[in-house]
Amino acid sequence: MSDLNRTVFFDLHTELGGKIVPFAGYEMPVQYPMGVMKEHIQTRTKAGLFDVSHMGQVILRGDAPATSLERIVPVSLEALKEGRQRYGVFTNDDGGIMDDLMIANRGDHLFLVVNAACKDADIAHMQATLPDCEIEVVTDRALLALQGPSAEAALATIIPAAADMVFMDVAIFPSEFGDLWVSRSGYTGEDGYEISVADAHAVDFARALLAIEDVAPIGLGARDSLRLEAGLCLYGNDIDTTTSPVEGAIEWAIQKVRRTGGARAGGFPGADRILAELDNGAARRRVGILPDGRAPMRAGTELFATADAETPIGTVTSGAFGPSIERPMSMGYVTTECAATGTQIFADVRGKRMPATIADMPFRPATYKR
Repeated sequence: MSDLNRTVFFDLHTELGGKIVPFAGYEMPVQYPMGVMKEHIQTRTKAGLFDVSHMGQVILRGDAPATSLERIVPVSLEALKEGRQRYGVFTNDDGGIMDDLMIANRGDHLFLVVNAACKDADIAHMQATLPDCEIEVVTDRALLALQGPSAEAALATIIPAAADMVFMDVAIFPSEFGDLWVSRSGYTGEDGYEISVADAHAVDFARALLAIEDVAPIGLGARDSLRLEAGLCLYGNDIDTTTSPVEGAIEWAIQKVRRTGGARAGGFPGADRILAELDNGAARRRVGILPDGRAPMRAGTELFATADAETPIGTVTSGAFGPSIERPMSMGYVTTECAATGTQIFADVRGKRMPATIADMPFRPATYKR
């Protein structure tokens, strides 16, 4: 792993007993001594602290950065109010998804958080397509996610005003650890925060949070089972350059103003395909899948309409055991005619056809503070 990057928290991870694995070009903790199952339940019942510093942080400035960014994302940003954040995707000319990201309006600029494995390509894409914007890559700040029902009380011991935020609010708060860039959001389906902190204060800030009784460090293993229970996509697995936002079942992120008949319809890469699919549907659809029995159906498992069908109708893209729902869960793609909730399908698991049912997501309801 000598050619991999490390976040500012690497020594803290090893001190805490984290099992380090390669992930998106970084050495990251997959779990701590508590173990994946208990870390998952810790986040659902108390609070978990995640190192997400491998993600890319970018500031976009210009005369009208929201209007400019709308040229490459199918999202309404001109209507995004200051102090608010929105989920979006970069699309390519074929209507596929280049990456998904969070976009925050911080007054005179936008603040973007992009995926670790895509950040270099995303930055190059913005530099090539947004010549009217100044693109500042933030390289001296770490990023932590504090998630779970105790997250508000924990962060309020350091920033009392953070308790007043609601889901998708963003703000900058002065603190004893310097200015903290806070959003009330996350990747677990739980209430919580993502906090950008200067590298110079990052470890002390993390230690202050971990000193709180209800907060424990959480690794990538539990992060994955938490986001899957929440029905959230992992870029590169569940959505990628071959999937459109409609196929990926994230068309809720495309507001009416950017759709056919809207005041700012189209104008983004792949608009012809995406708008047509919004109006007429797509040939396949990302769905939730609940396998019968206790064995998870993992990524790559082929799906069939019947137990004896020869031609697959789709493939699993993510699968794991859900500690909170106490059963296996998967998501994947099937043909649209097989995508209705309650439809029985079959998966080829080690040469055997195992039954499963198309299910609504999230598998566990979200608990965001509205």
